[in-house]
Amino acid sequence: MKFKSRKDILLVVTYIALIIFALVNFDKILKILTYIVNIFSPFIVGTILAFILNVLVNFIERKIFGRIRDKGWWKKSKRPISILISVIIIVLIISFVMNMLIPQLRNSLSLFTDTLPQYKEDVVHIMNRFDMEDSSISTVSEYFDNFGKVITDYIKGNSKDVISMTTEFASSIFGIVSSAVISIVFAIYIIAQKETLVRQFDKIMHAYVKPKVIDKVYDVVYMANKSFSNFVTGQCMEALIIGSLCFIGMVIFRLPYASTVSVVVGFTALIPVFGSIIGTILGAFLILMISPVKAIIFVVFIVVLQQIDNNFIYPKVVGKSIGLPGMWVLLSVTVGARIGGILGMLIATPLCSILYSLFSKAVNEKVKKNKIAIKVEEKA
Repeated sequence: MKFKSRKDILLVVTYIALIIFALVNFDKILKILTYIVNIFSPFIVGTILAFILNVLVNFIERKIFGRIRDKGWWKKSKRPISILISVIIIVLIISFVMNMLIPQLRNSLSLFTDTLPQYKEDVVHIMNRFDMEDSSISTVSEYFDNFGKVITDYIKGNSKDVISMTTEFASSIFGIVSSAVISIVFAIYIIAQKETLVRQFDKIMHAYVKPKVIDKVYDVVYMANKSFSNFVTGQCMEALIIGSLCFIGMVIFRLPYASTVSVVVGFTALIPVFGSIIGTILGAFLILMISPVKAIIFVVFIVVLQQIDNNFIYPKVVGKSIGLPGMWVLLSVTVGARIGGILGMLIATPLCSILYSLFSKAVNEKVKKNKIAIKVEEKA
């Protein structure tokens, strides 16, 4: 490597010094970055929510209100009305799912408590038939009694453990709710003023950045917007299909809680890869309270349905829309779950899709340049 001037040598030395400093103080730097991310996390989440919410707002503006001419008060009111309708739709969907799931779960627990003594007698009878030790039988019987007491106390709300857990939850819920409100409000501000923000961003870019770099930045922004839009649309379509197929299958097999479980399975299907596992566990737990045999049938049915989904539905509905192979979807969802929980799982796939597309484009351009260079050398 040849250095043209002292400036080049100074830059290399500075880079090496910074890398050594970062490696030596890696833990401290990581703590500082974590602290900064925690401070700005509501605004980061708000930006991500704005991308997701913008898909629904655009649909309402263009498809539903697109035929109405932008004149007078309607020109200024169309965007706020679209945002309000979008927020109301999302809140209603979440409320609908919670109102279906929580009361049903409570009723199932109550029913399970009533039938628990019969389960206990059946298990003890089976253990006696196999001539198991009395100490083992008494231990299992005690487990059943304790389990029934815990469920009964939870339903009645008289357990001290439940009260203490509720107190701890209430003490931390304020911070979660306040962060969520800030994120939602910030997302609404971004969507409401997105044209103004784009103009300001464009002005800053042209003032401080070279034209070639501006083109690359806009390519990334366009790709990010397209990836997020396609992912959200495809994931919602896939969730509707899975929920509908689950309901039809449960009705055919005469499984209980068909409507509730189907809504839960469809709603959790919004989470890539792991959403189906979460929905299956919740659905199986609800059905288990009524009939263990039917719970097993439900799990087998969902496994078969997921195989159909993974091989036929998901690749066509979501896979093509984001252009990301299944292996990278699994990796992105796993890493996203570790970093940001459920929200991380939702945003990791489109982010990985953007990185995958950018890297593929860079590799293809590099290969193309190398081939051209080789041809020039051969001719020379």
